[in-house]
Amino acid sequence: MTTAPNVPVSGAALDEDRLALLALALAPGLGPRRILDAMRQLEAPSQIFGMPLTAIEALKFPAISAQYVFDGKARAGAEQEWNRAREQGVELVTLACPQYPERLKEIYDPPPVLWVRGNAGLLARPSIAVVGTRHPTPYGTGIAEMLARDLSARGMLIVSGMARGIDTAAHKGTLAAGKPTVAVWGTGADVIYPKENKRLAEDILAMGGAIVSELPLGTFPAPQNFPRRNRIISGLSIGVLVVEASEHSGTRVTARCAADQGRDVFAVPGNVTSKNSWTPNTLIKQGAQLTATWEDVWEVLSSQVRLELESGWAVESGSESKAAAGASLLPDPAIGANEAIVLEVLRQDAALQIDEILELCETQLTSSEVFTALFELELAGRIRSMPGKNYVRSF
Repeated sequence: MTTAPNVPVSGAALDEDRLALLALALAPGLGPRRILDAMRQLEAPSQIFGMPLTAIEALKFPAISAQYVFDGKARAGAEQEWNRAREQGVELVTLACPQYPERLKEIYDPPPVLWVRGNAGLLARPSIAVVGTRHPTPYGTGIAEMLARDLSARGMLIVSGMARGIDTAAHKGTLAAGKPTVAVWGTGADVIYPKENKRLAEDILAMGGAIVSELPLGTFPAPQNFPRRNRIISGLSIGVLVVEASEHSGTRVTARCAADQGRDVFAVPGNVTSKNSWTPNTLIKQGAQLTATWEDVWEVLSSQVRLELESGWAVESGSESKAAAGASLLPDPAIGANEAIVLEVLRQDAALQIDEILELCETQLTSSEVFTALFELELAGRIRSMPGKNYVRSF
């Protein structure tokens, strides 16, 4: 594993160093690795601003990049971005900042600059990345929410990408536990994607979480941005938990990044007939930790991480999800006989359509009794309604 250099922080020159790294991050033709290699040859990042063109070219910068820096365009662009970030309440965390996460420095190509909206201090905490398909089954959604909820209730920070599906479920599970979570975006920190997650982004910030990006403000979604951001999701974390993903899912990129970065890989086993089970089941065959409950993650953690988390445990009574069928975040409320009959026929791993439920209950309940029971069960949080009058048991 290659460790990125600790870029020197020079007190009064701190802002100049941060500005220099921002300038290089915005310069055309420069990637994270080329910038890091150049920084190893300088006493401080801000030195780049006073160098002659030949010296900048000697850092192995492409001609277009060297000219851009030498002409002052890089600095001007950085100052403009700096002011935009301050106006929008976005913090610029660079390798010249003490709050830059040490774990992320360990990867091969850590981003020189992170645009952070919210609590940047979270990035130093032990975290688990929860990732998976954008098209999960009800089982996948439920297990992602449950694991994120239970792990975050024990002090583990949950990191994900706020994509549709499993990512969204992981963030929601964490928020349900009343804990902060970190979303790593493949857009600028001011461009919400997907748009339907606007409320989720607001909830993440309201709960004291953070939104992180390596891309300048105003960057709109582009296909190439999302595979690259996956290395940040895994790089911030001590391990990656895969819930559901098909054979060609982008989740495989995150799992591969985790393995390359020396991170632990966890996977939730799935139905072998489901295409969404291909990646997690394959990862388990290749040595990933089979994960069904939060304890499966806990037993793999290093003693140092466990001590750090357990020393801050403040798990409220009833916050743990039970492994038994029909378990929920809160203590189970008493349910009536009709509700118990309906609950018995529902499943956690697949939704049932209303006609199927009526057929299964027809010898014991009338249709009106089934409708009433479904309403009461959903109100109690024991089941969830899905599009098309489908219902599934909650975890």
